[in-house]
Amino acid sequence: MSKSKEQLAKALAETGYVADEGLSTALLLTEMLGRPLLLEGEAGVGKTEVAKALARLEDAELIRLQCYEGLDQSDAIYEWNYQRQLLAIKAREGTAADAEDVEEAVFSEKYLLERPLLAAIRKDQPPVLLIDEIDRADEEFEAFLLELLSEFQVSIPELGTVEAVSVPRVVLTSNGTRELSDALRRRCLYHYVDYPTPDREARILLSRVEGLDAALAFQIAELMGRLRKEDLAKVPGVAETIDWAAALLGLGAKNLHESRELVFDTLTCVLKTREDKARVTADVTDRLLGKVA
Repeated sequence: MSKSKEQLAKALAETGYVADEGLSTALLLTEMLGRPLLLEGEAGVGKTEVAKALARLEDAELIRLQCYEGLDQSDAIYEWNYQRQLLAIKAREGTAADAEDVEEAVFSEKYLLERPLLAAIRKDQPPVLLIDEIDRADEEFEAFLLELLSEFQVSIPELGTVEAVSVPRVVLTSNGTRELSDALRRRCLYHYVDYPTPDREARILLSRVEGLDAALAFQIAELMGRLRKEDLAKVPGVAETIDWAAALLGLGAKNLHESRELVFDTLTCVLKTREDKARVTADVTDRLLGKVA
C-alpha cells in the first residue's frame, strides 16, 4: 500500500470500510513492519470486515480460517490424503518396491491436502489471511500458529520446512472470550476495535445503505449509541445498525421523531434476546429517542 494513514483511511472508505485513526495507523504499521495484526473487541464491531476491506483494497485473495473449539493442524494447516495413500500402498503390494521408496512416494506433495494456513504461504501473490475468532480455538492450537506468525513457514515432518512463497497480510480477530497467550501476542501488533462514535457510525451507514439521508443516518447512529449504554445482554454491533437503517429506510422513515412507533417496531433488527426485547420497552425507546437531535 505504501500510503499515509490519511490516504489509507480514504482508500479503505472507498472500499466500504470507515476506519478510525488508530486502526489506520495499526494497518500502516503492519505493512511497514511485516507483522500480523491482532484485532480485539466485542462481537459485531467490524473486526472481520477489516480483513475483507484489506483484500478489496489490495485486490488480493482472502483466505479465511474460522476458529472453533477442537480445531487442530489437520483442519488448519495440512492433512495427508489417507485414502489415496492406502490405494497407492495396495497398488505396490506384491511388487519389488522397497519399503522406504513406497513411504517416500506416498508422503509426497501429490498426497498433501492444503488447509488455509499452508495455502496462504504458498500463493504466488500475497493473500490476506484472516484467522477469525482465535479465542474460540484451544490454547494448544496457538502453538501451531507461532511458527507461521513469526517465520511465515510451516514444518511438515515428512517433507521438512515449507517456507512462504509470498508473505501474506495476516489479521487475527478475538472477541476476548479467553485470554490469549503472551507468545501469540508478542508476535502481533495489537489494536482494540471499539464501538464506533455516532459520527463514524453514520458515515458507515452512508457507505453501506444506499439512498440513506445523512440526517437520518446520524439520528440512527446516535440512537444506537444510546441504546448500547442500556443494560443489555447482547449489545448490538455495527451489522445490526446497518440492518436497522435499511429496514427504517425501506419502511419509509424520514425522521425518527416522526416515526416513533416504527422505531420501536423495528427494534427486532437490533435486539437479539428475549430479555433485551422485554427490557427495551416503548417507554424506554421514547426516552432514548428524546435525547436524539
